[in-house]
Amino acid sequence: MSAPTSAIESVLVENRVFPPAEAVVKAARIGGMAAYEALCAEAERDFEGFWARLGREHVRWTKPFTRTLDESNAPFYQWFADGELNASANCLDKHIGTPVENKAAIVFEADDGAVTTVTYKELLARVSQFANALKAHGVQKGDRVLIYMPMTIEGVVAMQACARIGATHSVVFGGFSAKALNERIIDAGAVAVVTANYQMRGGKELPLKAIVDEGIAMGGCESIRNIFVYQRTSTACAMVEGRDKTFADALAGQSSECAPVAVGAEHPLFILYTSGSTGKPKGVQHSTGGYLLWAKLTMDWTFDLQPHDVFWCTADIGWITGHTYVAYGPLAAGATQVVFEGIPTFPHAGRFWQMIERHKVSIFYTAPTAIRSLIKAADSDEKVHPKNWDLSSLRILGSVGEPINPEAWMWYHRNVGGERCPIVDTFWQTETGGHVITPLPGATPLVPGSCTLPLPGIMAAIVDETGKDMPNGAGGMLVIKRPWPSMIRTIWGDPERFKKSYFPEEMGGHIYLAGDGAVRSADRGYFRITGRIDDVLNVSGHRMGTMEIESALVAKTDLVAEAAVVGRPDDLTGEAICAFVVLKRSRPTGEEAKQIANELRNWVAKEIGPIAKPKDIRFGENLPKTRSGKIMRRLLRSLAKGEAITQDTSTLENPAILGQLAETN
Repeated sequence: MSAPTSAIESVLVENRVFPPAEAVVKAARIGGMAAYEALCAEAERDFEGFWARLGREHVRWTKPFTRTLDESNAPFYQWFADGELNASANCLDKHIGTPVENKAAIVFEADDGAVTTVTYKELLARVSQFANALKAHGVQKGDRVLIYMPMTIEGVVAMQACARIGATHSVVFGGFSAKALNERIIDAGAVAVVTANYQMRGGKELPLKAIVDEGIAMGGCESIRNIFVYQRTSTACAMVEGRDKTFADALAGQSSECAPVAVGAEHPLFILYTSGSTGKPKGVQHSTGGYLLWAKLTMDWTFDLQPHDVFWCTADIGWITGHTYVAYGPLAAGATQVVFEGIPTFPHAGRFWQMIERHKVSIFYTAPTAIRSLIKAADSDEKVHPKNWDLSSLRILGSVGEPINPEAWMWYHRNVGGERCPIVDTFWQTETGGHVITPLPGATPLVPGSCTLPLPGIMAAIVDETGKDMPNGAGGMLVIKRPWPSMIRTIWGDPERFKKSYFPEEMGGHIYLAGDGAVRSADRGYFRITGRIDDVLNVSGHRMGTMEIESALVAKTDLVAEAAVVGRPDDLTGEAICAFVVLKRSRPTGEEAKQIANELRNWVAKEIGPIAKPKDIRFGENLPKTRSGKIMRRLLRSLAKGEAITQDTSTLENPAILGQLAETN
C-alpha cells in the first residue's frame, strides 16, 4: 500500500477477438452474453436473493439456512450461517441412487502409466472406511488433520474423509520441506498426519514419511497423536510403534459405511497455507457451505460441465486449484475426472497429449508455465508436438495460476484446441476459493491474455490507493467490493493479519484487496492482470506491470520460450528492469549472450517502447520453479539485486538453475 497513487500504465495492446461458435452458444449452460448479463443483473438487483437461490439449488442442506449474508462483523462475513450440511455428502452421497453412482468418479493414471478407475459408489465406500479409521483413532469434529500425500486417489480420499467427520484438513504439497511441515503442524495444532512412504515423480521414488519424521523431530509437534502411512511403493520406511500405522492396518475391520457429520455452514472445511511468503506461514481458512457452493457452481459455469465430459485439472491437491477443481468441485458436480500422479515431461514431453487421447479428455485445465515449457519441448522435438496425438475429444481448454501471455494463448488455441476450443483464462486466488474473473465458454468473446469479465455476483473493480474507481484504460489495483460465498474467512489464528492483508483501512476496511494490478480495456471493459502490486516497476516515473514485459519477450516466438521479469534498485531510473529468459535453443554465454540480450532489448523497445527495455537480461536453461510449476519470483528478485539466496529452496524442481541465473551478461 506504499506505492504512489498514480495509475499503472498499460503498455500491451491486444486486438484479436475470438467469439464463441454458434453451436457452442446454443449448447452451453450460459449461452450468449445476454444470458450472462441477465445473471449479473439479478445479482445487482437482489444480491442476497441471488445467492440464496443458488445456495438452495446447488447445495444439499441437512438444515436449511434462513440467513444468507451476515455483514454485521465486516470483514468477517458469514454466509448461510444458520444452515448445516456435510461437504462429503454433497460430493458423494447425493449421487447414490442415481445413474451417477456407477459412473467413473476418478480415472487415476500413475507415474508409470498404470490406470485405476473408481466409481462414485466405490469412492464413497473408500472415503467412509477411512473416515471410520480416523474416528477409531480419536480424530473428532473440529480437529485438524495435516495431509502430505502424493497425487493419488488416496489423497482425495483423505480430504473427503476429514470432511465427512467434520475434521478440518490442511494439505501440504508433497514437495515442501520438513521445516515447512513443522511450521504448519504447529500453527494448525494438527492431531494427525496422513502421508505415504514415498511418492513417484518422473520415474523417481521420493520420500514423504521420512520428511514428516524430520519435521516432527524439529519439535513443537506434541499435538500429533497418529500418523497414517499409505504404502505407495514396496520400499520400507521407518515406523514408530504406537503412533504410526499403515493404511492397511488402520482400515482393517473398518466398515465401508459412515454417516456424514452435519456441520454449520461456517465450519472450517480446510486451512491452506499460502506458499512463497517469508516469516510465519499464512493459513487461509475456508468455510464449508459457501466454499462448496462456489466449487460446484464454477464447475457448471466456467467449464460448462456436461454429463458426458471427462474433466482433467492437472493441479496437485497441495494447492487451492487441486482443492476446488479436483477434490471438491468435480465430485460435487458428478463429473468423471482424470487424476495424474506424474509430471508432464515423463517419460516424454508429450505425456499430457497422450493422456488426453487415451482418456478422451474433453475439458483440460492447466497452468501457463506448463504450456510454455511444452511449447519449448515441441519446438525442439517434433515427436512431442501435440499434432502427434488425437485431441479431437477436447471441447474446452483452461488456464490457471498466473496470467497467460497472448502468444502462449495462441499456441494453446491452435495446437491443442485446434482453433475450435474456447479457452477459459481463469483469474482467482487461494483466498477467493474459486474463479472470480473468467470467460464463459458459451458466452464470452475471447481476447488472448485477458481473463475478460467477473462471474455473476462478483463485484470486481479497479481502484487507486484510496479506493476511487479508475476509468477503463487506466490501470490500478484489483478489488472486489462486495463479499461472495467462497471468500477467505480469516487467517487461521491471526485475524488482525487477515484484516491488514486483505481489507486495508485505507479502503474503508470492507473492500477485498486482491494484491494484483489490473487494467480494464477501453472498448469491452475486459480485465487484464498486470502482475502483483509488489511487482509493479517504477522506471523513471513510469509504473508498469511485469506481466506485460514478460508477454513482449515471449512474443519473440522464434527465440524465447519463457521469461520472468523483476525489478531491482537503480540509482538513475529508480528501478531497473531485470529479465530472466529461457531460449528455444541452448543457453548462450559470453559474447553470444550479449548479442542475443541486445536483440531482445531492441525487440521489447519495438513492442512496447524504449522505457520498457530490460537493463539486465540473464539466460538459463529453465526458471526456478516449484514442483508444481510455479515460478519463484522472490528468488529472482534476490538474484537481480545480487543478494545471496537465504530462503528455503527445498521446494524447487531445479535448484541448480539459480547458479546460471546469477551470471550477468
